[in-house]
Amino acid sequence: MNYLSDPLKSAPRQDLIALADGLTPVPGYNATALANVRILRSEADLHDVPVLYRPGAVFVLQGAKRGLQGRQIYRYDEEHYLAVSVPVPFRMESRASPERPLLAIYVDFDLSVAAEIATALPSLPDSRMAQSLVSSRMEPDIADLLHRLLRALGNPAEIAILGPGLLRELHYRVLVGPQGGALLAALRLQGNPGRIVQSLARLRADYAESIRITDLAAEVGMSVPSYHAHFKALTGSTPLQYVKAIRLHEARLMITRQGRTIGEVAATVGYASPAQFSRDFKRHFGRTPTEEAKWVRPHLGETG
Repeated sequence: MNYLSDPLKSAPRQDLIALADGLTPVPGYNATALANVRILRSEADLHDVPVLYRPGAVFVLQGAKRGLQGRQIYRYDEEHYLAVSVPVPFRMESRASPERPLLAIYVDFDLSVAAEIATALPSLPDSRMAQSLVSSRMEPDIADLLHRLLRALGNPAEIAILGPGLLRELHYRVLVGPQGGALLAALRLQGNPGRIVQSLARLRADYAESIRITDLAAEVGMSVPSYHAHFKALTGSTPLQYVKAIRLHEARLMITRQGRTIGEVAATVGYASPAQFSRDFKRHFGRTPTEEAKWVRPHLGETG
């Protein structure tokens, strides 16, 4: 693979890798001086891992990842980055080794900043193009910005002064990128995609509550068939599948970070039956809750 490919001429890849390597002392997600920026260090190949990313972008500096959602494949590797407008469940695989670890920057969008930029940019002719996930080529402007961001992260005074501006610029670069229109359409909350995005926010807030599809459809002024169709077009899953994924991913975080019992976690995320929770958890992640907690810590860290 050509590590000095065209998208990175303004910020040589080896410099990016060296900077990221210095900011990732341990495998898994490493926190940085900016609350919504994490850097992942992974030293093993991963296969068929369920993920649910927050709205934001993932920039792989070394190694490669692929996202699979149904028949759709999203590349985010050394020449492509992944942008996420709304959290959606998909499966991920990646390539890495201790000798050549995967290094990737995860940036969570500040939705107020993203919405402000989306409002200021020119209107789109057709809101139906909204997408939850988009894969774009790494452009020189973004590569240069990542280089400046990583350098600033290594300097406490510099990141304190320049950090907010660098993050704002990164929001802008992603939203005006090759496939930014698909993200803007979702962020602007226009038309049917906008209604579904609003419904997703409600589901993320109330995922542990009892949910009826008829109520969700009525809240956004849609018929049930129309709600189902537009929901699946944006998220790749049905509303019930989406809620189940949120519950299980939240449960995984609770088990990993808090060490609570399976029964406590099941009840907290909305399951009446711990046995049903355990069955659904193993079906989704391929491991029992206890096995998953042991797997997450060395691979993704406590913030996985």
